[in-house]
Amino acid sequence: MLKIKNPESSLVKKQVGYYNYLLGIIHSQRNLTQAEKFFRKAISYGLNMNQDLAMAKLSLAGIMMQKRRKREATNLLNEAKKLDKHGTEFALSAIPLGGYVSMITNKLIELEPEISNQLTEEQLKNTFDSKPKWQRASIMFAGPLANFLLSIFIFTGIFLNPADPKIVPVVNSANQQITYSSNESFEINDQILSINNTSVKEAKDVNLELLTYAGYTGDLSFEVARDGLENSINILVKVSNFLPTSESQSNPTEYLGVDISYLMQPIIGKVIPGGSADNAGIKSNDRILKIGDANINFASDIQKQVSENPNNNVEFKIERDGKIIYLPVDIGSQSREDKIVGMLGVSFGTSRGLYQSLLKGVYETYNLSVKTLQFIGKMISGNMGTENLSGPIGIAQMAGDTAQAGFLPFMYLMALLSISLAVLNLLPIPVLDGGQLTLLGIEAIRGKPLPEKAENIIYTGGAAIVVMLMVFAIFNDISRFL
Repeated sequence: MLKIKNPESSLVKKQVGYYNYLLGIIHSQRNLTQAEKFFRKAISYGLNMNQDLAMAKLSLAGIMMQKRRKREATNLLNEAKKLDKHGTEFALSAIPLGGYVSMITNKLIELEPEISNQLTEEQLKNTFDSKPKWQRASIMFAGPLANFLLSIFIFTGIFLNPADPKIVPVVNSANQQITYSSNESFEINDQILSINNTSVKEAKDVNLELLTYAGYTGDLSFEVARDGLENSINILVKVSNFLPTSESQSNPTEYLGVDISYLMQPIIGKVIPGGSADNAGIKSNDRILKIGDANINFASDIQKQVSENPNNNVEFKIERDGKIIYLPVDIGSQSREDKIVGMLGVSFGTSRGLYQSLLKGVYETYNLSVKTLQFIGKMISGNMGTENLSGPIGIAQMAGDTAQAGFLPFMYLMALLSISLAVLNLLPIPVLDGGQLTLLGIEAIRGKPLPEKAENIIYTGGAAIVVMLMVFAIFNDISRFL
């Protein structure tokens, strides 16, 4: 665990204990693949960046803070400490009970006059309070910004690794008890394109979007694509106090009365050299519209038609770069379980370049940040159960579960936790960065800081809120095991 304790300090502290815990996990891994090593380095860099970026901001602002050096703790109960030539104490502790970066402030000098004897004239001139408000705001925002950048970095690596499967939510069945406000109703094989004008592109998107309407009364608008129709249609579903319980919130589509599966679109990913598709001129990113007389809606339709036509020449209708082309394809064959089936020699989905992965990483970070804020609002309003809050025990359990599921799911959880930390840190609670920014905004409007007594009351109240949230989250964790 990293702590930076400095005689040039204030009551402004940055919580980094959880990051130190993650650093310990990450650096303890062995026998990693190249991809996993890449991610380990990336996460290590990102977790350290939260503090490095804050100190870089301090340096740019002219506030004396030095780049930290780390040493391994030699004892579980002790800290490895180092004092640099500027009098800054750097400590790396084995037990992750919190950490902070502190700065010179006029208030501290007033409270502890003897500290001024340890400071140079330049340091006394460059206190945190003496800097312009925009510099102080940038320092306060540096921590959450590092969290956002870390999540973008992780998501970029995740999306760069596998091909984009291009999954779409498809209606399998719809409950007859659904109340519609429109003439249209759900039909089997309807593809859901958006919910209340918010597009849904992945398996998680439908449930996440529905969750944002917990407690809602009114119409939910579903834009769907239907086989045989050129244009999409809108289906209005009437709901009242939508998703009222934690049980219903665990499966929003089931509560809505719609059974949904997630199918891959008929878009060619990789073409195997020398295979039937390659010989016919089929290329990556081609969308298959028709095979012979059969319409193609999903990748599974291609697999079905190809397997039923071994050694046959079949015409493929293809959309390529917005144009329609027709290609004759000599479908190959292979023996499978004493049966001859057709083979095309392709995989499905589209490959992403670094730029596309970065854009998707930025969007994913933005989208999940907005959803996190919405869910916090739902919990405050009582429309979403507070049992959804998790503390360190719940986080450790989730980390263990996702680690067993695979490396990429574990990395996704790390990105999600980083986003959650950033959003929570930006809430207007005085002891958090968002509270500091709020008070700085009030100072800018008033032209001077709040009275010291008022600040003390505000900080005490903020600390009490944070402690109560921590206790409640830990209580939730323990309750799940009882």
